[in-house]
Amino acid sequence: MDRLSLNQITTKTWSVPEAIAGCAEAGVGWIGLWRDKVAEIGVDETARLLRRHGVRVSSLCRGGFFTGVTPDGSPVDGVADTRLAIDEAARLGTGELVLVVGGVAGNDLAGSRQRVADAVGELAPYALDRGVRLGLEALHPMQCAERSVLSTVDQALEIAEEHPAEAVGVVVDEFHVWWDPRIESSIAKAEGRIAGFHVCDQLVPLTDTLLGRALPGDGPIDHRRLRRCVEAAGYDGPIEVEVFNAELWRKPGREVLRQVVESYRKYCVPG
Repeated sequence: MDRLSLNQITTKTWSVPEAIAGCAEAGVGWIGLWRDKVAEIGVDETARLLRRHGVRVSSLCRGGFFTGVTPDGSPVDGVADTRLAIDEAARLGTGELVLVVGGVAGNDLAGSRQRVADAVGELAPYALDRGVRLGLEALHPMQCAERSVLSTVDQALEIAEEHPAEAVGVVVDEFHVWWDPRIESSIAKAEGRIAGFHVCDQLVPLTDTLLGRALPGDGPIDHRRLRRCVEAAGYDGPIEVEVFNAELWRKPGREVLRQVVESYRKYCVPG
């Protein structure tokens, strides 16, 4: 369990204090934090609670939306907001900031991807100076319009490779990339640049493009195979269980975390 991390969205109803304390009680040494939850109590208080409970931050989610297109249509200055997120990540003691880069602007997919590349180029030196790596997360193509114009690890890697590996990497999220026939070779190409590994399963049938996720073992994804791939590419960091699922969110946080630990041990740990 030394590499298991609870991505905070999995226990959405838990506040930061509840999530940190819950991880400590369950022997889970890592947590992936979300900025909106951190903002409820502040970065400094969050850092204090982490130190008190001996829990480390695997990543902070999220920066990005460089195209200006967000799921709810709200305006955002992605570069300015991501600078703030980089500072928050550094203060929380994590070297990884997850980026969701934004959906298609003005029906111009190629231009939107160029805006992402330009924004990363502007922010990479700032992140490097603060010891934080920008983790480009490719999202499933069904989320291209409103969330991410990067749909494959290869596309994310093409941008990341323009910068030092310590400044820009890629996040491998099983839900988004397990279907890709090139995923094994893509992960191999990402050697030295994997900034995070997120695990969950896909509901069958897929009822919702965002919430159609499940705990490992409840769907078609071969978690051990993908873990072997990222480890062969040099990744030995925390493994975040990240599940967007409305039914799971209705359960008490401790029960959800118990299920997270159980499913991780059963389906994600090499046999």
